[in-house]
Amino acid sequence: MIYDDYAEDPAQEQNEVDILFFEVGDIVYGTDASQVVRIDRSHPDDLELEGLGALKRGNRAIVFDIPAELVPEGEHSEAHLKVDTIRGVRPVPIMDLRRLPPTAGAAPYAVGVFLDQERPVMLIDLVETLNAQGRH
Repeated sequence: MIYDDYAEDPAQEQNEVDILFFEVGDIVYGTDASQVVRIDRSHPDDLELEGLGALKRGNRAIVFDIPAELVPEGEHSEAHLKVDTIRGVRPVPIMDLRRLPPTAGAAPYAVGVFLDQERPVMLIDLVETLNAQGRH
């Protein structure tokens, strides 16, 4: 999803990636839209990630698949992350995405940034949000 200066053959990578933009509080985040199964209404037991900021309403949820190796037998294979607003999906040039270096000290779910009209947007890996909550 994110351009990597150290990729073996960048010519084989796709030119754009679809990013789903969403808000938690007043902060805009993005995630690879291919991870998203659907947008739904949130439920009380849905995942809230404090590291993203305080929710204003939290009435929406981004629904995503949990990889099979992380799902205990008999449990749900989907997870729901509460958010305030869904801004939409749009294609972003892969060259405009940057991976966060390990020395940045960011949370494991914060995988990169996208400079959107001079404002940085943190890119989130949805599956890693589960690990941040100990739900794997």
